[in-house]
Amino acid sequence: MNDLSAWPGEVLEKIQAAQRPLILSGAGMSAESGIPTFRDALTGHWARYRPEELATPEAFAQHPRRVWNWYEERRRAIRATRPNVGHHALAALERRWPTLVIVTQNVDGFHQLAGSSSVIELHGNIQRSVCSITGERLSDEQLLASDQKPPPSPYAREGLARPDVVWFGEALPAAALERALSLASRCDLLLAIGTSGVVQPAASLPLLARDAGALFLELNPEATALSPHAQHVVRSTAAVALPALVERLAA
Repeated sequence: MNDLSAWPGEVLEKIQAAQRPLILSGAGMSAESGIPTFRDALTGHWARYRPEELATPEAFAQHPRRVWNWYEERRRAIRATRPNVGHHALAALERRWPTLVIVTQNVDGFHQLAGSSSVIELHGNIQRSVCSITGERLSDEQLLASDQKPPPSPYAREGLARPDVVWFGEALPAAALERALSLASRCDLLLAIGTSGVVQPAASLPLLARDAGALFLELNPEATALSPHAQHVVRSTAAVALPALVERLAA
């Protein structure tokens, strides 16, 4: 059942008045679709490895096949799941607010699969593959043209296909980060959903928005590092509270 009480009238009025809403989504939102966090996925065969052995440029340079197989397993797990009702609720909110933008720390691409069109992927997308040297994207046809794991890149002699995600020790995509920071500084509402608020620079976006005068709301079943800074906190999950918000706004 949707928790309509999660959105008191005075908060709903402020949400309704927003003209430039911004969403920040984190791992908690994907977890509701059954996608384990990076560390939670280190089970079975992969439990013997540390994150640094699977998700760094150095790990890929030393053991490209191991890293590729790890990400292939994660991709298969993601393909076996679907966006949850929280993702679909955000897509419905975008239809209400064409100016709504989602900044996500997640790499599953579920916001787009649910129908959201304005999505900034801070950490990339695990379903895409790029050249390890040039960064150019490889098509499915290029990936399937070789049985090698990882497939060779057609763009550079020594290049290999690698997941289009940000690894430990790598910088976020400059254009995505710049746009996210710009939007946070100009939005009038920021809703942080399912993020722990400890991974930088994403964790700075709600504080930047609040300091610029925006209403900062947090939606998370657990207290986070961001909770003390939010003007209103909804202690619920995205799959429960976001459909309730859509329902309240449509009333």
